[in-house]
Order: sequence, then structure tokens, then C-alpha cells
Amino acid sequence: MNTDGKKIIKFSLIFIFSLSIIVYAFFGARNILLGVKIKGVNIVDGATVTESILKIEGNAKNAIKLLLNGREIFIDEEGNWNETIALLSGYNIIVIEAEDKFGNKDEKIYKLILKEESQGQQILENTVEEKEETIITNETVEEDI
Repeated sequence: MNTDGKKIIKFSLIFIFSLSIIVYAFFGARNILLGVKIKGVNIVDGATVTESILKIEGNAKNAIKLLLNGREIFIDEEGNWNETIALLSGYNIIVIEAEDKFGNKDEKIYKLILKEESQGQQILENTVEEKEETIITNETVEEDI
């Protein structure tokens, strides 16, 4: 009975030690095993924007290569990145692709709509502003006389 107890304790210690090594190895290699992930991107798919210049930023942990609409962009050591792009009026597609050193890839596609004021409306607003400035200037000149 004494030897059975020793065998159980010995087996239990070996099992716990082996399990600890496996858990530690998985924890250390989790980023490699899980691959690259694009996350934290500050734009929303299907959104309507009013500014033609858009600053996009996010994180691509474990990526060694990041493409924004087919153009490679800089990634820091933590995987953070940011880039400013110009949108065309109407429908825009933004494709973000990331790749890690083992060839694992992740891709996110965002569709945005740029809704700008029409040219006629901008000209009309500029004309109204110019007339208001002229009226204010004329009133100031009359007061000075």
C-alpha cells in the first residue's frame, strides 16, 4: 500500500509538471499560433462621412506587413499604425491587409460614403458670406465719415 501511494504521488507530480510545461509553451506561443489580427480600426463599415481627408488608425498585432488599399504602411513594434487618406465623393472601399512572418493573413474591408456639399451650395454660401462682409465693411466706412 505504501508503494501504491508513492506511485500515485509520483504520477501526479509528473502529470502536473508536464501540464505546466504545456500551458507555459502555449502561453508563450499564443501569438504565433493565433496569427495576425487587425483590430481597433477607427472607421465603421457603411458609415457616411463629410470630410474628404480621413485619418485611419488601428492595430495589427504580430504583423510584419500591412497594406492599406494595396500600399504598404509603417507599423510600430506594438503593431499600431495610422495613415491619412483622401476619399473621393461618393462610394469608397478601404481594404486593410496584414500578414505575419509565417504567412498568416487577415483582411478587413470597409465601405464608406463621402457626402460632400454640392458645388452650387458652396458657391452660394461663399457669395452670401462675401455680401455680409461687404455690408459690414460699408457700415463701418459710413460710421467713420
